[in-house]
Amino acid sequence: MPIIKSAKKRVKQAAKKRKQNYPLRSLLKTNVKKVLTAAQQGNKEAAEKLLPVAYKTIDTAAKKNIIHRKNADNKKSRLARAIAGIGKEKAVKVVAKKPKVAAAKKPATGAANAKKKTATAKKTVKKTAKK
Repeated sequence: MPIIKSAKKRVKQAAKKRKQNYPLRSLLKTNVKKVLTAAQQGNKEAAEKLLPVAYKTIDTAAKKNIIHRKNADNKKSRLARAIAGIGKEKAVKVVAKKPKVAAAKKPATGAANAKKKTATAKKTVKKTAKK
């Protein structure tokens, strides 16, 4: 919990904004999903009928800074491509994005290993020379 007065105020403001933004964000996701599912099922008429509603929701969310305007443009483009690809052999792939997984760190090989070996060898030579 914050101690400073201004930080306490920001917590209250953030909670209030979150409460205001959630319904529109939820509606945005729902409308986009409706268009995409209609497109995946091959129902072009239904998808085209739902498209203006989805566009309006996306534009409203962008106007209220719930999503960035470029994010809104990308969403609208994705919906348009999904509808344009209905019935075509090479349809637009409409799948949820998978989260990126960090690659495991590879063990040092080649030149890095050679440097380590030579450094270790030099240390042992110095120790034996002192005795």
